[in-house]
Formats: sequence, C-alpha cells, structure tokens
Amino acid sequence: MLIEKLLLHVLIILSPILIYSIIYERHGYKDKIYLFGMFQAVAGFFCMAFPYPAYGLFWDLRYIPLTIAFLYCGYRWGIVTFLAILLGRIILGGDAIIFGMISITLSSLGSLILFKWFWTFKPKQRIFATALISLWPALVQLSILFSFLIVNKISFKSDYRLFGLVLIFISIELIAITLGAKLIESLIENKILHKEIQRAEKLNTLSEMAASIAHEVRNPLTVVKGFLQLMQESKDNKQSMEFLPLVLSELGRAEGIINDYLNFAKPQFEKVEIFSLKQCVSDVVTLLVPLALKQNVKLKGDTEVETFINTDKNQFKQALINLIKNAIEATSSGGFVHTKLHEEKDKTVITIRDNGKGMTKEQLSRIGTLFYSTKEKGTGVGTTVSVRIIEAMNGTITFESDVDEGTKVTIKLPKVEPNNHKVNG
Repeated sequence: MLIEKLLLHVLIILSPILIYSIIYERHGYKDKIYLFGMFQAVAGFFCMAFPYPAYGLFWDLRYIPLTIAFLYCGYRWGIVTFLAILLGRIILGGDAIIFGMISITLSSLGSLILFKWFWTFKPKQRIFATALISLWPALVQLSILFSFLIVNKISFKSDYRLFGLVLIFISIELIAITLGAKLIESLIENKILHKEIQRAEKLNTLSEMAASIAHEVRNPLTVVKGFLQLMQESKDNKQSMEFLPLVLSELGRAEGIINDYLNFAKPQFEKVEIFSLKQCVSDVVTLLVPLALKQNVKLKGDTEVETFINTDKNQFKQALINLIKNAIEATSSGGFVHTKLHEEKDKTVITIRDNGKGMTKEQLSRIGTLFYSTKEKGTGVGTTVSVRIIEAMNGTITFESDVDEGTKVTIKLPKVEPNNHKVNG
C-alpha cells in the first residue's frame, strides 16, 4: 500500500516537470520560473493530500517538490512551496501535527542554506547534489518518526515492518528526486543546445550571405575594372567612350544586386501611392516579352479586370518581374507563361502559371528561403526579396507545383477603392 501511494506521489511530482517542458520549448528556463515554482507548490500540496498513514504519522514525498523549489526556483518559490505544504499539513491535522510542522521547518533549512551555491555546480554535479540534499529531509523525517514513537511509548525495536517502510520510503524518495532533477537538467541542456544551434545557423547564414554578396558583386566589378584598364591603355578617346555605356551598365547591375540584399533585409517603400494594377501588370508583361521570345516561350497577360492597390509601385513591379522572369526561365522552349489578374471579394489576385519543369515537394517547401534556387547559377535572393515585398504589403504569396507539369504562383493583395483618391497610371 505504501508503494502504491509513493508511486502516485512520484507521478504528482513528475507531472509538473513534463507540463513545464512543453512551455519551456518556447521560453527560457528563467523566463517562466514563477510558473515552475507554482507547479512545485501545487505538487507539494497534493502530496500532502494523499498520504499513507502509519505509526501515527503521514508518509509522503512532500519534501521532493520543496527541495526542487528551493534549488531550481530560488528561495522565494521555496518559501511558497513550504507554506503550501504547511497548509496541507494543518488541514490534515492529527495527533502528530506539531511533529509534522517541526519536520517541515527543519527539512527546509538544508535547501534554504545550500541553494546559493547550487548553480555554481555543473549539471551532473547538480543532480548528485540534489540527491544528497534530499537525504536531509529524509533524516529529519526519521528523527521525527522515532521521536514521536518514543514520546508516545510505542514499541518499534522488534517491528520489522517499520524498518521495511523506512527502507522503501528512502529508496523511492531518492529515485524520484534524482529522476526529477535529471529531467529538469535535460530541459536546461536541450534549451542551451537549441540556442547554440540557432547561433550556428545565424553565423552560417551570415557567412553564406557574405559569400553570395561578394560573388555577385565581384562579377560586374571585374568587368568594370577590365573596361577601365582598356580605357586607360587606349590612346583613342573615341574608342574609350564606347566602353563607357558598358561600364555604367555593369555598375548599375552591381547597384541592383546590393539593392536586392537591402530589400531582403527590409523592403523600403519610398513612395506609397494608389495605382492601377491592370496597367502595372500590363507594363511588366510587355517589359518581359523580349525575354520570353528569346527563350521561345509564349508570355500572355490577361488583365481585363480594373483594380487598384495602395503600395510602392516600383517595389511591386520588381517583385512581379522577379516572379514572371523565374517562370519564363523555368519553362522549356515552346512552353507558355500565363499571367492573370482578377478579384476575389476584397482581394486582388494575380496568378502566374507556367508549364515548365515544375518542382518536387521538397523543392517547393524551400522556395522563398534565402540562398535556395532551382537554377544552377541562381542565388535565391530574387524570389526571397519578392516574397518579402509581397508580405510587407500585407499580401500573401503561395506556390503550387508538380514535376513536369509546371508551377502556379498566387499573389493576393488588399485592394482599395480609387474614390476621392489620386490615382496614378
């Protein structure tokens, strides 16, 4: 019967730790320490609510939550747990209530004194220290037990049942508190490991970004450097001037690359205005027709619906150009790219559909993440920037694709009514 009761207490003690582990995944250990302290106070109270009465005393594992509260939550929550256990003992009453209150008070002293040095230990040392500190309440309880028996002149010298209860009690108490401490330390270790992984991922992302920027910017700068050297060596000023447009073009490309990375960090909406989306989409389609013809791809734009949005026109154009350009480049010779503009309730919807090579589910799940591209020489920045721009406009963008069947991109933006507003073409 004692074993059944103590195993119930073990469940009561471990349940708050397991519940807290779910909360702990989103927060640091210290962020929600008050919640963990409250859990220990409740666990201590419930241990008192289901004791095993024997020899005039109540046998329970109330001191495990008390020890954990002092060591892992600090003296404040240790005192709160102490008061919760004290309240539970008063409610139980009985002949040995004074002995019980003395036992609770003396048992708290060991943890209260040692908690200041507890966090100077290493994780494994903390588990060992917790198990050792838990022996103090056990010794106090045994001392109180024998004192109570002596005061009440109850014979126990030849009562082997009592010694069996004591052995079972100490064994289960040691196992339970060691297991509890191990679980708590595992939570702390996993959180530290998670932070280290996040830090490593950030450093890896920064290194990849630095390498990508250096690679992308170096190409046009190398071309510029070569032309400038030719201009310096050339004695013919007319020939030198012929190189100038190429130099300016490459510098413009370098500037565009840098702007893409800046837009990835934070899209800059310099000029927010209400404009006709029909005209904007038509302009972008017209702009990309030469590229489609070069790839032998049929580019069609269906913009029969007149709708308006309020955002930065240039940024939106850039996002749309990136997405349609990707569709054209993903489509084989003789294929098509169809851009359609329509409305759905209070949303303006743009779909870009192609019958290109499509993507696998794994590729589709990574679209829009930095440095991922299905193109051999792509960096993935263009698509990522487009996604960030659309999201910054309070819009949504989704990708649907099947291998060898093509890809469909759906953009949804909040539309506005042009009434009483200045509309730009």
